[in-house]
Amino acid sequence: MYTVTLIPGDGTGPEITEVVKKVVTATNVPIQWETVEAGEEVVGKYGTPLPKDVLFSIKKNKVALKGPITTPVGYGFRSVNVSLRQELDLFACVRLCKLYPGVKSQYKDIDLVIIRENTEDLYCGVEFAVDSTEAKEIVTLSKRIGKKINPHSAISIKPISREASERITKFAFEYASKYNRKKVTVVTKANIMKYTDGLFLETAREVAKNYQNIEYEEKLVDNICMQLVQKPQLYDVLLLPNLYGDIVSDLCAGLIGGLGLAPGANFGETIALFEPVHGSAPKYKGLNKVNPTAMILSAKLMFEYLGEFEKAQKLEKAVALVIAEGRKVTYDLGGNATTEEMGNEIVRKLGG
Repeated sequence: MYTVTLIPGDGTGPEITEVVKKVVTATNVPIQWETVEAGEEVVGKYGTPLPKDVLFSIKKNKVALKGPITTPVGYGFRSVNVSLRQELDLFACVRLCKLYPGVKSQYKDIDLVIIRENTEDLYCGVEFAVDSTEAKEIVTLSKRIGKKINPHSAISIKPISREASERITKFAFEYASKYNRKKVTVVTKANIMKYTDGLFLETAREVAKNYQNIEYEEKLVDNICMQLVQKPQLYDVLLLPNLYGDIVSDLCAGLIGGLGLAPGANFGETIALFEPVHGSAPKYKGLNKVNPTAMILSAKLMFEYLGEFEKAQKLEKAVALVIAEGRKVTYDLGGNATTEEMGNEIVRKLGG
């Protein structure tokens, strides 16, 4: 029996989570859920979107499955998702973008893995506004570094370390080796960000020398966006710093039919947290209409982590069959099934 922390999330998270629980039960993987609450909707109850018992549960159980959680835009708490990754040192984010038959797309044969450094870069949250009393200090700083900074600015700091860059690069190559991937493409903007992205790239080059059996290449982030739209089949595993990884993974999800089909996972040295790539879609809350596939496939990634490879393959096959048939799929896949109906159809394919 595996004890797994379950975070239903908010917005559409709880209704998706209920469907995922049914699907997981139908796989016969012996899981006992330990449910904890986090997100915007529990602030009134706990005074925080990330109660301490959430971190305690994950640290104890070492494995967690999380529904989508709302992140306010431009105000309020920064991000529960980012806080979880930093508090638990979940340094590696893995997002899979695979095109399944039956999904309407102008592409074919897409099977991409986006591996993103999860703890540094602009998502560290080191940012601040400069008030009038600090304006003179900003002018002095501008003169010292030879770069003009407007006194009335908001400033964000982008830390990139050799240690974190080495750790995530090793993870990417080990992942490629484990899953028989052929190529790792390192994506930066090192032509402009010469110190931060430059360090990431320099470190990646050194680590890559130890994996001669895997092809290594480098791309600039703006160029890779164009390349992915034009010829995504040329790419396999993409390795990126935090911010670029977040953006490019959404681009790749667009190639395969949308965020509703994109699963994700976050790995630390001893802890793993699995979650869909998409957000909580609060405007659809309670409508029972959003696609549960991304979270179901996140559970499939969790099965692989637990060593339940046969059950993971069986689950993915059931999902693929439902999508290919197109009879019981949600609106984003061209159908009119509810979240629950699509989940029930996957359960039927599993023989549950």
